[in-house]
Amino acid sequence: MISRDDFLQRVRRAVAEGNRAGQAPSLRPRDGVGYQGAGPDPVARLRDELAAAGALLHVVADTVAAADKVLELVGTKAARRVLLGRGAVLDRLGLAARLRAAGVAVAVVGALPEGGARAAFFAADVGVSGVDHLIAETGTVALFARPDEPRSLSLLPPVHVAVAERSQILPDLFDLFAAVPRGPGDGLPQMPSCLSLITGPSKTGDIELRLVTGVHGPGEVHVVLIGAV
Repeated sequence: MISRDDFLQRVRRAVAEGNRAGQAPSLRPRDGVGYQGAGPDPVARLRDELAAAGALLHVVADTVAAADKVLELVGTKAARRVLLGRGAVLDRLGLAARLRAAGVAVAVVGALPEGGARAAFFAADVGVSGVDHLIAETGTVALFARPDEPRSLSLLPPVHVAVAERSQILPDLFDLFAAVPRGPGDGLPQMPSCLSLITGPSKTGDIELRLVTGVHGPGEVHVVLIGAV
């Protein structure tokens, strides 16, 4: 019986060489074909593309202003329950304490009682997440699924607020895949179990060819961007 490591090595070799007779071993370099970039002002491009997709960009100076903006958005929506993710950026904002002080029930991902996560996710009025990257070219929020920020955090609540830093902006969608960490040894991209590319609120045109917002996911998407003022 072949070992697991030998099997995976065969798969990697087949992918690299092409697994059908006559198949080209690899694609030729793109030489920039299809690359759009973000122009001279990535923040402006991000703002315009987000707006075109039906989302809003809120530019703030620092983490204090970011926390204020999140509380303002939650208050504007009269939200009673907030689902809060975890991460380097979000943890610095101190949102859980401030939201609870404002009378909002906060469910922090990863701190929910066993068996109670499902109800909390479906009951939330607003989901607050970090981001892995923002794509200026398309106005897209890129989220890698992980235990402290599962994909349902940005999918189930009717309002999604994503908090990011200026350094997380990438000019073009092609840059996203170049930024994915490479694994040791084989150097292959270490993709997450799920990569969510969120370009504005959820939309569908399946019913009578009419565009409807918020059917399969949030009806509102807000991006709070720190350090771009």
